[in-house]
Amino acid sequence: MSLEKRRWFQVALQLEGSIVPDVLPRSLFCGFFGLLITVFYFYGLPVSLPFLASLIPNIVLGLLLVFRTNTAYERYWEGRKCWGMVVVSVRNLARQIWVAIAEQGEQDRADKLIALNLLVAFAVTTKFHLRQEPIGAELKNFLSGEQYTKLQTMNNPPLEVAFWIGDYLQLQYHRDRLNIHQLTAMHKLVDNLIEALSGCERILKTPMPLAYAIHLKQLLLLYCLSLPFQMVKDLVWWTAPVVVLISFTLFGIEAIGIEIENPFGRDKNDLPLDTICETMSRNIQDLVSLRPSLSTTRSMES
Repeated sequence: MSLEKRRWFQVALQLEGSIVPDVLPRSLFCGFFGLLITVFYFYGLPVSLPFLASLIPNIVLGLLLVFRTNTAYERYWEGRKCWGMVVVSVRNLARQIWVAIAEQGEQDRADKLIALNLLVAFAVTTKFHLRQEPIGAELKNFLSGEQYTKLQTMNNPPLEVAFWIGDYLQLQYHRDRLNIHQLTAMHKLVDNLIEALSGCERILKTPMPLAYAIHLKQLLLLYCLSLPFQMVKDLVWWTAPVVVLISFTLFGIEAIGIEIENPFGRDKNDLPLDTICETMSRNIQDLVSLRPSLSTTRSMES
């Protein structure tokens, strides 16, 4: 129990991955403004304006913030579901390729390994594509030199990799290594990969409407700067700390929404795409360590 308590406080006080560095300067600015209003009030200036409490109803601002955060989290969760579809489709397609496609020679096995590496390459290229980064050296472990060079010239590298996978499946069908039912099932899994890619692109290319983002920021700033006028009469020198606390809370909720609305980057709060791709690579390595008995039998008969 004591370990859990230490862990709880460790997380609560952690700065890395939090929105504190982004939000604190704005909160301190509002607090400084509150201190300025307190000084004016202390010297008798008529700065106490309690009626400003009705300027922006709390429920209106609260609903706007909740909508902002919920919308951002929906985008985050939708991105995670799309990557979950990539993982499931890669695993199922890898298993079907490894087990269902007959091996009648060493070249067949080598072609299988190339195809399985293409599945990992699809995930890795999707990661680079969503981060809007150039093709990295990480892909050299899964592609031939010619394929790697080709992808560097493509506008949408994951689609090219999906094409290579589909082309391999069609070739195996024409070589009579697959029947039409197996081919259809595998192409459906390739379709799932492209559908997941398209879902991620939809999230990436559909930002929060600018007018909504601007209006929310304006309301937040107006609300936080009106707080000292509402509180100074009752709190006096406590006005500035209370304004900092309230501002930190409100700015923090908005910052969380901004942080998670694009879940494909490299920030601490983004999806762990590097880990997901590494997991798929290990899954493929585990799979190729298993020898399908049916493929072995056909290979021996040949």
